[in-house]
Amino acid sequence: MSDEAESRARDRAEAAKVRRRWVTLGEVLGVAAVLISGLTLWNSWSDRRETKAEKAAIEQRASTRAAKLVLVAADGGKQTLALKPAAPEQSVQSQTVLFPTALGISPAATTGEPRIEGGWFEHALVKARETAGLPDNSRGDERLPVVIVSRFLADGDAHEDVALYDVGYTITGNFIAGHSVTLRGISLVAKVKRGQAQAKLDTRWKTLLPAAK
Repeated sequence: MSDEAESRARDRAEAAKVRRRWVTLGEVLGVAAVLISGLTLWNSWSDRRETKAEKAAIEQRASTRAAKLVLVAADGGKQTLALKPAAPEQSVQSQTVLFPTALGISPAATTGEPRIEGGWFEHALVKARETAGLPDNSRGDERLPVVIVSRFLADGDAHEDVALYDVGYTITGNFIAGHSVTLRGISLVAKVKRGQAQAKLDTRWKTLLPAAK
């Protein structure tokens, strides 16, 4: 074979090697592009899944919070204590207020206007304090435990809440002129089960007024 023929053969062989390198490089780039595309899709799907999970968790927490009722006093210093939910998205539909058994008072019910009225228990409370030998005038805010069973709406769903509260009050007067009870506010003591509510309430009453046992 002549030198010229050998040179052409070498050129063809080298060109073939170059083409093979380019083909191999193209294949690598193609695979890399597929991998990058796959990773992009995976990241996008993963981000959407995490976003949905986070949104669902936030909604679940919001729903759980909405289903937990805490009552606060809308005003005080009166014979009637207006109540309202601490969360604005809640709406109380009706309530039943239970009193300590020792007072001998039947439960009081409200509809659409949550409240506690001093007239429901004033006479019985004054009598219990006299029996216990407590002073005619308060030295600060006194406490009367009650259980409030509330039916309320939250985000359109109906719920029931049973909780033990202390009603803050002051008492003034004497044996001759009589006594006057003024309501100050309420504070949450504990959530209780409906079947245990009266027992928990009576235990609380005996704790706050030991002489009434």
